[in-house]
Amino acid sequence: MVAAFMHTSAPKERGRPREFDTGLALDNAMTVFREKGFHAASVSDLSQAMKLTAGSIYKAFTDKRTLFLNVFERYTSLRNAQLRQQIERVTTGRERIAEVLRFYLQSAHEIEGRRGCLVVAGTVELLTFDDEVAALVRQAITRNKAFLISLIEQGQLDGSVSAVIDAEAASTLMLYIVLGMRVAGKVENNHSASATLELSLKILD
Repeated sequence: MVAAFMHTSAPKERGRPREFDTGLALDNAMTVFREKGFHAASVSDLSQAMKLTAGSIYKAFTDKRTLFLNVFERYTSLRNAQLRQQIERVTTGRERIAEVLRFYLQSAHEIEGRRGCLVVAGTVELLTFDDEVAALVRQAITRNKAFLISLIEQGQLDGSVSAVIDAEAASTLMLYIVLGMRVAGKVENNHSASATLELSLKILD
Protein backbone atom coordinates (compact mmCIF):
# COMPACT_ATOMS: atom_id res chain seq x y z
CA MET A 1 0.00 0.00 0.00
CA VAL A 2 -0.23 0.68 0.70
CA ALA A 3 2.65 1.56 1.51
CA ALA A 4 2.30 3.12 4.72
CA PHE A 5 2.23 6.98 4.86
CA MET A 6 3.38 7.26 8.46
CA HIS A 7 6.26 5.55 10.22
CA THR A 8 5.55 2.22 11.96
CA SER A 9 7.34 1.25 15.13
CA ALA A 10 10.44 -0.81 14.40
CA PRO A 11 10.83 -4.39 15.60
CA LYS A 12 13.54 -4.87 18.17
CA GLU A 13 16.97 -5.28 16.66
CA ARG A 14 19.07 -8.27 17.57
CA GLY A 15 22.83 -8.41 17.62
CA ARG A 16 24.12 -9.12 14.14
CA PRO A 17 27.40 -9.36 12.29
CA ARG A 18 28.47 -6.29 10.28
CA GLU A 19 30.45 -7.95 7.52
CA PHE A 20 27.70 -7.14 5.00
CA ASP A 21 25.57 -4.13 4.12
CA THR A 22 22.44 -4.68 6.19
CA GLY A 23 20.37 -2.13 4.30
CA LEU A 24 21.22 -3.68 0.93
CA ALA A 25 20.52 -7.17 2.27
CA LEU A 26 17.10 -6.07 3.53
CA ASP A 27 16.33 -4.37 0.21
CA ASN A 28 17.14 -7.59 -1.64
CA ALA A 29 15.01 -9.63 0.76
CA MET A 30 12.24 -7.07 0.32
CA THR A 31 12.02 -7.85 -3.40
CA VAL A 32 11.58 -11.55 -2.66
CA PHE A 33 8.89 -11.02 -0.01
CA ARG A 34 7.02 -8.56 -2.23
CA GLU A 35 7.05 -10.86 -5.24
CA LYS A 36 6.42 -14.19 -3.50
CA GLY A 37 4.84 -13.38 -0.15
CA PHE A 38 6.04 -14.56 3.25
CA HIS A 39 5.18 -18.25 3.01
CA ALA A 40 6.30 -18.86 -0.57
CA ALA A 41 9.63 -17.08 -0.06
CA SER A 42 12.06 -19.87 0.78
CA VAL A 43 15.33 -19.44 2.65
CA SER A 44 17.02 -20.50 -0.58
CA ASP A 45 15.26 -17.67 -2.46
CA LEU A 46 16.29 -15.18 0.20
CA SER A 47 19.85 -16.47 0.35
CA GLN A 48 20.27 -16.08 -3.39
CA ALA A 49 18.75 -12.58 -3.45
CA MET A 50 20.63 -11.35 -0.38
CA LYS A 51 23.90 -12.95 -1.53
CA LEU A 52 24.28 -14.51 1.90
CA THR A 53 24.46 -18.10 3.07
CA ALA A 54 21.49 -19.48 4.98
CA GLY A 55 23.73 -19.63 8.05
CA SER A 56 24.56 -15.93 7.77
CA ILE A 57 20.87 -15.07 7.44
CA TYR A 58 20.00 -17.04 10.57
CA LYS A 59 22.94 -15.60 12.47
CA ALA A 60 21.96 -12.04 11.56
CA PHE A 61 18.15 -12.28 11.77
CA THR A 62 17.46 -15.48 13.78
CA ASP A 63 14.65 -16.71 11.51
CA LYS A 64 12.59 -15.83 8.42
CA ARG A 65 9.87 -14.16 10.47
CA THR A 66 12.31 -11.78 12.18
CA LEU A 67 13.84 -11.01 8.79
CA PHE A 68 10.37 -10.19 7.45
CA LEU A 69 9.68 -7.84 10.37
CA ASN A 70 12.92 -5.98 9.69
CA VAL A 71 12.08 -5.80 5.99
CA PHE A 72 8.57 -4.56 6.78
CA GLU A 73 9.93 -1.75 8.96
CA ARG A 74 12.44 -0.72 6.28
CA TYR A 75 9.80 -0.87 3.55
CA THR A 76 7.36 1.40 5.37
CA SER A 77 10.14 3.81 6.36
CA LEU A 78 11.44 4.14 2.80
CA ARG A 79 7.97 4.49 1.29
CA ASN A 80 6.98 7.11 3.83
CA ALA A 81 10.07 9.17 3.01
CA GLN A 82 9.41 8.92 -0.74
CA LEU A 83 5.78 9.94 -0.34
CA ARG A 84 6.60 12.84 1.96
CA GLN A 85 9.10 14.11 -0.56
CA GLN A 86 6.53 13.89 -3.36
CA ILE A 87 3.72 15.74 -1.56
CA GLU A 88 6.06 18.55 -0.49
CA ARG A 89 6.10 19.69 -4.13
CA VAL A 90 2.56 21.04 -3.77
CA THR A 91 0.74 23.11 -1.15
CA THR A 92 -3.03 22.60 -1.01
CA GLY A 93 -4.76 19.65 0.61
CA ARG A 94 -6.35 18.58 -2.67
CA GLU A 95 -3.04 18.73 -4.53
CA ARG A 96 -1.39 16.66 -1.83
CA ILE A 97 -4.13 14.03 -1.96
CA ALA A 98 -3.68 13.95 -5.73
CA GLU A 99 0.04 13.33 -5.20
CA VAL A 100 -0.75 10.49 -2.78
CA LEU A 101 -3.00 8.87 -5.39
CA ARG A 102 -0.44 9.49 -8.15
CA PHE A 103 2.27 7.93 -5.97
CA TYR A 104 0.27 4.73 -5.57
CA LEU A 105 -0.82 4.65 -9.20
CA GLN A 106 2.86 4.77 -10.16
CA SER A 107 3.61 2.08 -7.57
CA ALA A 108 0.93 -0.18 -9.08
CA HIS A 109 2.35 0.06 -12.61
CA GLU A 110 4.65 -2.29 -14.53
CA ILE A 111 7.27 -4.28 -12.55
CA GLU A 112 6.77 -2.19 -9.40
CA GLY A 113 3.10 -3.10 -9.40
CA ARG A 114 3.76 -6.79 -9.94
CA ARG A 115 6.12 -6.85 -6.99
CA GLY A 116 3.25 -5.73 -4.78
CA CYS A 117 2.95 -3.99 -1.43
CA LEU A 118 4.15 -5.50 1.85
CA VAL A 119 1.34 -3.85 3.82
CA VAL A 120 -1.27 -5.41 1.52
CA ALA A 121 0.63 -8.72 1.53
CA GLY A 122 0.79 -8.68 5.32
CA THR A 123 -2.93 -7.98 5.50
CA VAL A 124 -3.87 -10.81 3.17
CA GLU A 125 -1.33 -13.43 4.20
CA LEU A 126 -0.36 -12.94 7.85
CA LEU A 127 -3.02 -10.88 9.57
CA THR A 128 -5.10 -13.79 10.85
CA PHE A 129 -2.40 -15.80 12.63
CA ASP A 130 0.59 -13.61 13.49
CA ASP A 131 -0.24 -11.11 16.21
CA GLU A 132 2.91 -9.02 15.86
CA VAL A 133 2.59 -8.65 12.08
CA ALA A 134 -1.14 -7.99 12.49
CA ALA A 135 -0.37 -5.17 14.92
CA LEU A 136 2.14 -3.61 12.51
CA VAL A 137 -0.29 -3.85 9.59
CA ARG A 138 -3.18 -2.38 11.60
CA GLN A 139 -0.92 0.40 12.83
CA ALA A 140 0.21 1.21 9.29
CA ILE A 141 -3.35 1.28 7.94
CA THR A 142 -4.63 3.35 10.88
CA ARG A 143 -1.88 5.89 10.36
CA ASN A 144 -2.50 5.92 6.62
CA LYS A 145 -6.11 6.82 7.26
CA ALA A 146 -5.20 9.50 9.81
CA PHE A 147 -2.78 11.01 7.29
CA LEU A 148 -5.49 11.14 4.63
CA ILE A 149 -7.91 12.74 7.10
CA SER A 150 -5.30 15.41 7.87
CA LEU A 151 -4.89 16.19 4.15
CA ILE A 152 -8.65 16.35 3.62
CA GLU A 153 -9.03 18.68 6.59
CA GLN A 154 -6.17 20.80 5.27
CA GLY A 155 -8.02 20.99 1.95
CA GLN A 156 -11.21 22.03 3.70
CA LEU A 157 -9.35 24.83 5.44
CA ASP A 158 -7.65 26.09 2.29
CA GLY A 159 -10.83 25.75 0.20
CA SER A 160 -9.55 23.06 -2.20
CA VAL A 161 -11.82 20.36 -0.72
CA SER A 162 -15.57 20.65 -0.12
CA ALA A 163 -16.31 21.76 3.43
CA VAL A 164 -19.43 19.58 3.63
CA ILE A 165 -17.89 16.15 3.06
CA ASP A 166 -17.23 13.81 5.98
CA ALA A 167 -13.41 13.69 6.23
CA GLU A 168 -13.38 10.27 7.92
CA ALA A 169 -15.72 8.66 5.39
CA ALA A 170 -13.84 10.22 2.47
CA SER A 171 -10.49 9.07 3.88
CA THR A 172 -11.82 5.52 4.23
CA LEU A 173 -12.89 5.46 0.59
CA MET A 174 -9.55 6.91 -0.50
CA LEU A 175 -7.75 4.25 1.53
CA TYR A 176 -9.79 1.50 -0.16
CA ILE A 177 -8.86 2.97 -3.54
CA VAL A 178 -5.15 3.01 -2.66
CA LEU A 179 -5.19 -0.56 -1.33
CA GLY A 180 -7.14 -1.70 -4.37
CA MET A 181 -4.58 -0.11 -6.68
CA ARG A 182 -1.83 -2.20 -5.12
CA VAL A 183 -3.81 -5.44 -5.36
CA ALA A 184 -4.79 -4.81 -8.99
CA GLY A 185 -1.22 -3.84 -9.87
CA LYS A 186 -0.12 -7.42 -9.17
CA VAL A 187 -2.05 -8.69 -12.19
CA GLU A 188 -2.55 -5.82 -14.65
CA ASN A 189 -1.44 -2.33 -15.61
CA ASN A 190 -3.86 0.55 -15.27
CA HIS A 191 -3.93 2.10 -18.72
CA SER A 192 -6.34 4.83 -17.58
CA ALA A 193 -4.31 6.24 -14.70
CA SER A 194 -5.25 9.85 -15.43
CA ALA A 195 -8.95 9.02 -15.55
CA THR A 196 -8.65 6.97 -12.34
CA LEU A 197 -6.99 9.90 -10.60
CA GLU A 198 -9.61 12.37 -11.84
CA LEU A 199 -12.53 10.17 -10.77
CA SER A 200 -10.97 9.50 -7.36
CA LEU A 201 -10.60 13.21 -6.67
CA LYS A 202 -14.33 13.73 -7.26
CA ILE A 203 -14.80 12.27 -3.78
CA LEU A 204 -13.50 15.61 -2.50
CA ASP A 205 -16.12 17.73 -4.32
